[in-house]
Amino acid sequence: MSFVADLRVVLQGRDFRRLFGTRLVSQFSDGIFQFSVLGFAFFSPEKHTSALDVAMGFAVLFLPYSLLGPFVGVFIDRWSRRQILVVAPLVRGTLLLVTAGILVAGLPDVVFYTAALCVLGVNRFFLAALSAALPHVVPRQHLMAANAVVPTSGTVITFGGVAIGFLMREVFHSHISIMMVTSGLVFGLSALVARTMPRQLLGPDDDPGRPDTRQALRGVFKGLVAGFGHLSRHRVAAATMGAMALHRFMFGMATALGIILYRYYFTGGDASVALQGMSLVVATSGVGFALAVVVTPLVTERLTLERWVPWMLAAAGVATAVLVTPFQEWGLPVAGFFLGVAGQSVKICADTAVQRDIEDTYLGRAFSIYDMLFNGMFVLAAALSAAILPADGKSYLAVGLIAGGYVLSALLYRLAVRRARVPASA
Repeated sequence: MSFVADLRVVLQGRDFRRLFGTRLVSQFSDGIFQFSVLGFAFFSPEKHTSALDVAMGFAVLFLPYSLLGPFVGVFIDRWSRRQILVVAPLVRGTLLLVTAGILVAGLPDVVFYTAALCVLGVNRFFLAALSAALPHVVPRQHLMAANAVVPTSGTVITFGGVAIGFLMREVFHSHISIMMVTSGLVFGLSALVARTMPRQLLGPDDDPGRPDTRQALRGVFKGLVAGFGHLSRHRVAAATMGAMALHRFMFGMATALGIILYRYYFTGGDASVALQGMSLVVATSGVGFALAVVVTPLVTERLTLERWVPWMLAAAGVATAVLVTPFQEWGLPVAGFFLGVAGQSVKICADTAVQRDIEDTYLGRAFSIYDMLFNGMFVLAAALSAAILPADGKSYLAVGLIAGGYVLSALLYRLAVRRARVPASA
């Protein structure tokens, strides 16, 4: 099916349209927020940014909520997911207004990062609830189409928010605090969309044997082990989630490499020019993400997701080796396009495999584990980059690790999926 056909199919459901609208509004706001944070952290003219600074910035923004992911799953599997989608935007919007006030007051960077960390924490909670809610508004046979349209459209509109942030900074010379306020107001609108859905529509399903929230919080580690155990019994879902995690590791290294290359090697330290260069990479990645929406449903109808995932991982490795190794500025936007196609294709397949194979009472925990891997692997990659990248970013070792890692990931995934088929054929 084409993207238009997929969109037409899933938009037939009124409840799906409401959930879809909630995601689009929220992720547009998120794009503005992400641009403002990254611009402040990595491309401020008064700041000297090293690979270690990049790693520390990513760790502050993402790692704590990777570690807290299981706690999020406890609530998503017990609270009304519709209520989460109503309340979280209001909390996040308030936090964004506070963050803008911190910037205006000129408080220390650590205060800003603490507030930004809280904003991102609420956002991960929100996005995990959206993912767990999707099977409640889409028939099982249309999950692949929905996962091509919904998360990817959200990602594409996030790039639209990034573009608005870029225009606000470059054209209107808006201060970062204004971007924060704009993001907060837009995000609050998503709560109005979510309120149009019935309270119990999005689950979780009733489970009389499920412990109450207090007991569940005490047993978070046990629940996490149970979630991993449930995943291990659904090996295609587990392997595809693992492929997504490995992609995020390589993508994290590529992101850190690109930031330092543009900050110093390509621009000689001009922060404004470096930001424009990285913005172009983000834009081409966005085009790649959008293309994945069209390509993945069409290809997986013929090849299945188990075959498409390793092809995408291997292609990402080859593209990185060919386009980045010359260390020419033109190569990074092109590489960004190919990594965008590959990465979003893998993510669509991972979302679908988890939603298709995992029972609803485990979905919250499954997507919390998903978030842990999604963010944690990115931070781990940035930490490795800090250890190996030179001051100007030019590193053949880093490029080799990224390219080789993608190809190795493709081979490991194929091996895992083949082993998963053995019991079925025995």
